[in-house]
Amino acid sequence: MLEVKDLVCGYDSKFILSQINFRIKRGGFWGIIGPNGSGKTTLLKAMTKILKLRKGKVLFEGKDILRFGFREFAKKVAFVSQSSEMGYNMTIKEFVLLGRIPYRRQFQFLESKHDEEIAERAMILTDTIRFKNRLIGELSGGERQLAVVARALAQEPRLLLLDEPTAHLDITHQIRILDLIRRLNRQKGLTVIVVLHDLNLASEYCDRLILLNNGLIHKVGAPQEVLTYQIIEDVYNTTVVVEKNPISSKPYILVVSEEEKANV
Repeated sequence: MLEVKDLVCGYDSKFILSQINFRIKRGGFWGIIGPNGSGKTTLLKAMTKILKLRKGKVLFEGKDILRFGFREFAKKVAFVSQSSEMGYNMTIKEFVLLGRIPYRRQFQFLESKHDEEIAERAMILTDTIRFKNRLIGELSGGERQLAVVARALAQEPRLLLLDEPTAHLDITHQIRILDLIRRLNRQKGLTVIVVLHDLNLASEYCDRLILLNNGLIHKVGAPQEVLTYQIIEDVYNTTVVVEKNPISSKPYILVVSEEEKANV
């Protein structure tokens, strides 16, 4: 579904991603991890045409993304950013319906019945239907994040990219959002690429991981291959213990404080 070939991009001379190569099959659930400043968000922006490439290509279903028009691309790929623009005086329903803009015909100013049905389905999936007539400004951070995901789903994408969708949320909303995304991935065949800071969440939910460090790919593989204590200590410069989750058998990372290290 998605192929990144010899990608080089960045912001002036301050930061550059380089030598980025990977391929993602349809129906995959991939995580992008790495220390602060390693290029995770930069990579997502490059894959969604927000950031111009210096070299290389990003191919979606075999076609260079630069050859897609805005509407055509938005019907196939949805991007949930860290700071989605939200009108706090809009209702949830009005906000989710913004996801239908790529489908509007010329001179169409109002949503069709079909648009309304798609938006309602997205709200049902995200459990935001119960407060669809409330203003965004009245909702909690977790509820607003669910609304952002609902708007992305209203685009009916084949590929969903999310930039730290669980940031600043409590554990209840973190699990709720990631459970929803995994359910859509498994049941609807939605391909997912998500940036996550929490290595344990990335390990638990993602099938494959891309570990970035200093603008380069350090490791690509299953969580068991990427999240070893040697690799984590090398990249994050932090002492950890990696155990196996007794329920899922995925790697589980335990941090070791400076005080505890001194006692060992």
